[in-house]
Amino acid sequence: MAGAGGAGALRVLVDMDGVLADFEGAVLRGFVSRFPGEPRVELAERRGFSVREQYCSLREDLGDKVASVYESPGFFLDLDPVPGALEAMQEMIRMQDTEVFICTSPLRKYEHCIVEKYKWVEKHLGPEFVERIILTRDKTVVSADLLFDDKDTIRGAELNPSWEHVLFTCCHNRHLQLQAPRRRLLSWADDWKGILESKRRQ
Repeated sequence: MAGAGGAGALRVLVDMDGVLADFEGAVLRGFVSRFPGEPRVELAERRGFSVREQYCSLREDLGDKVASVYESPGFFLDLDPVPGALEAMQEMIRMQDTEVFICTSPLRKYEHCIVEKYKWVEKHLGPEFVERIILTRDKTVVSADLLFDDKDTIRGAELNPSWEHVLFTCCHNRHLQLQAPRRRLLSWADDWKGILESKRRQ
């Protein structure tokens, strides 16, 4: 399978929020700061990809309140890097026969999100990674060998994407039991290189 990148190169897509940038921690901190008296979902209690849906289930109006946190100016720009993510990306981009791209989906309310994602990448990873950003609402149509993403189910126009989806562990998906042959990366301290090498051998 290796070679979606052409010339024998392994092409790797890496999601941004929850994989490179700590979206969940920032949402919780922002919510507590902005709405200190309201019920909140602690990270250990997060279930399901959509933070908005889980807050809605607590109380209908809390969905809009939590969305106001991540839709506000400066939110995406100020996200902390996920531990080990920057180092892994810098190592990956220098690996032989490996192409790495950041593949991220913007919010539907994209006014601040898109430009801040670009600025975050430039700030934390440098200009060479700015050239490797793929912004799309549908990742299934992007051709690659691997996709590291914290969203447990990724659907789109392409029913059989070319990539293998490796689930990156985040607070909202750590309880999920994956059925073989699906794989999980526990963190950037986990053996991501081993996953790349095993894919290269396929």
